[in-house]
Amino acid sequence: MSEGTWLVVGLGNPGARYAGNRHNVGAMVVDELAARTSSRLTSHKARASAASVRIGTAPGGAPGPAAVIAVPSSYMNESGGPVKALMKFYSVDPDHLVVVHDELDIPAGDVRLKKGGGEGGHNGLRSISSALGTKDYLRVRVGIGRPPGRMDAADFVLRDFSSVERKELPFLVGDAADAVEAVVTDGLLAAQQRFHSPA
Repeated sequence: MSEGTWLVVGLGNPGARYAGNRHNVGAMVVDELAARTSSRLTSHKARASAASVRIGTAPGGAPGPAAVIAVPSSYMNESGGPVKALMKFYSVDPDHLVVVHDELDIPAGDVRLKKGGGEGGHNGLRSISSALGTKDYLRVRVGIGRPPGRMDAADFVLRDFSSVERKELPFLVGDAADAVEAVVTDGLLAAQQRFHSPA
């Protein structure tokens, strides 16, 4: 992998009211990465909470690449400003940005990886692409499935995971954190082969 600091951003909305929402699963994944690295996110002037860590384990058992894990303190539709400010502060290039977010178009429980492409109506991604002037950053897409019946998608993502989903949530968050580590340590192609292969 190329040298340089990585920035891993988990998207969500701030505050206890939103903490358990499907829309906040990206932030949950960053919390899991913080736990894995025994680090604590602290307030950053870029309107975010962030921590400097080593992601995953490099070949030979050495600590993995240097990274900053972060959750914007802004609302989802204003994620671009904090992400751009963090990238500038830590001198991170777009090809070293990994955005972790909820994805309606992926079955609940699945994790998919890609670089670039559209935002699929996701306001957080739209804000980031607009602020950066590029869509060419890495995404770890955490599947939450489609809303049932005629429920509006906006209502669906702003609801907490159901009791059944909550039983599976630790596994989903863990898989997504594994995917982040794989992207950073092994590269996108190898990570895709691992996470996109039929189980």
